[in-house]
Amino acid sequence: MELSLTLTLILAIVFGLFTALFGFLGARPMDPNKGPRMVPWRFLMLLTFTAALLLVVHLLNLMGIQTKPPERY
Repeated sequence: MELSLTLTLILAIVFGLFTALFGFLGARPMDPNKGPRMVPWRFLMLLTFTAALLLVVHLLNLMGIQTKPPERY
């Protein structure tokens, strides 16, 4: 299945927003009264950032910009 240009753009924006949300939630100060955090917000931020980065590269490829490395001799 190939992603269309609009679907790739929508997914890149959604994953970018999730990255910002998880970054915000992971950067909050600890509250000892509530106990430890059970959700790994920073790890989720890294996962969604990786997915957003791959989608941006796919988006650039769909627009015609080559992202492959140059050919060697």
